[in-house]
Amino acid sequence: MSSSPSASSRILNSTLASLVMSEDEAAALIQPDSQIGMSGFTGSGYPKAVPMALARRITDADLRGQRFQVSIFTGASTGPELDGALAKVGGIHMRLPYQSDPETRKRINAGEMDYMDIHLSHVAQYVEYGFLGRMDLALIEVTAILEDGRVVPSSSLGNNKTWVECADKIILEVNSAQPLALEGMHDIYYGLGLPPHRQPIPLTKPHQRIGSPYLDIPLEKVVAVVHTNTADRSSPFKESNDSSHHIASHMLNFLEWEVKKGRIPSSLLPLQSGVGNIANAVLYGLEAGPFQDMTAYTEVIQDGLISLLKSGKLVSASATAFSLSPSEAASVMSHIGDYKDRILLRPQEISNHPEIIRRLGVIAMNGMIEADIYGNVNSTHIMGSSIQNGIGGSGDFARNGYMSIFIAPSTAQKGAISTIVPMASHIDHTEHDVSVVVTEQGLADLRGLSPTQRARLIIENCSHPDYRPALRDYLNRAERLSFGKHTPHLLTEALSWHARYLRTGHMLPQATEA
Repeated sequence: MSSSPSASSRILNSTLASLVMSEDEAAALIQPDSQIGMSGFTGSGYPKAVPMALARRITDADLRGQRFQVSIFTGASTGPELDGALAKVGGIHMRLPYQSDPETRKRINAGEMDYMDIHLSHVAQYVEYGFLGRMDLALIEVTAILEDGRVVPSSSLGNNKTWVECADKIILEVNSAQPLALEGMHDIYYGLGLPPHRQPIPLTKPHQRIGSPYLDIPLEKVVAVVHTNTADRSSPFKESNDSSHHIASHMLNFLEWEVKKGRIPSSLLPLQSGVGNIANAVLYGLEAGPFQDMTAYTEVIQDGLISLLKSGKLVSASATAFSLSPSEAASVMSHIGDYKDRILLRPQEISNHPEIIRRLGVIAMNGMIEADIYGNVNSTHIMGSSIQNGIGGSGDFARNGYMSIFIAPSTAQKGAISTIVPMASHIDHTEHDVSVVVTEQGLADLRGLSPTQRARLIIENCSHPDYRPALRDYLNRAERLSFGKHTPHLLTEALSWHARYLRTGHMLPQATEA
């Protein structure tokens, strides 16, 4: 906790200044079994101090033999001071909508924590509609509080607008580590409404402003304000390897072909990219391509998008959060004012809104754990039952984008596992929502093809040569022996494809979305 003058000067409203207290005092206001909406999206803009203090309080309660758990709703993944700290003390009853913390994942898969995986575009409306019950508290990180009580949001917006509107009480963390120059970068739209009075969203261009740069806070709900001075979690991206370079090259050639055929403009359509090493490699590949005046309408601003902005090839980027490597985070945040006219941060109910995604014609590029030969994609589960992170926003963009592209290396675990399989062990994105599958081996454009045509193309273009003969053999026998010939499967054999990986103890790699 920091009590420096610079921290105090960020709270200009006298009513809220009178509520400043320590993180332990604020955590003491949180009751067992509370449902808490917390800020945070891909390690940006999440509260750091009060969750740690709450973890200490839960530990003390456990020592006294008293059960103390809370349910945590966020925008997406957070950091070790939130998910990690509360998971380690067994303090989370229910978690949604997306997580990437190792301890949280461990407890979910052990059956010790309930987890609801949900499309990111659905979270705010589920809370607003009352589907998830009463929200007791909103715990939100902000950059500063203005004289009239409005706040300058932090490095992510996520579901913060919904949390403060729906929660009974609010705790604010004012983080001096966030640059004051973030002021003006946000665009918070307040005109949605609820059915049957919901209004059209007046957004027709990726970088169009339609709302306010400030988050409105009902002052009567605020019960505590806490000073912090802690940087966001930032994780380094791996160096690009041959596999990611090949994937980027296939993507570049495909997009050039789409331009040549007249299906997309030379500036492309607005880009969406999931988070991760391969996604970044594709974005860096676009920098070397012929496209100019590109735009992005996505969830997160990651290193590859910053590089495209610096190059001038990307005109603007609309998202709901930053997700940067440590070196890029330090560089961007120290010069954040330079990006204010080119980056907009929106609530995720706008950044991931299906109708806007479809209206703008977004090109969706997301990672996957595996794809089957018919184009069904698993982006969440290992061997069908063990959650990795969650679906994130990939489904919002896959089903509604102009094109839905899924990307992964053709093998995992140093070649021990094929990521192209006869039947996906879990399906997040059906064949109806998948336009293109890309691995380092090649690209399969599935548009306009029947199931067996898709299967042959995916096997020949995307599977690794070591696994191609087995996949061909499976399809040939399935076409002869399966009950139906439209989507031929040998069900027992298809499922046994995964069982042999379980026997060897191999694990598939994680898909890194939002």
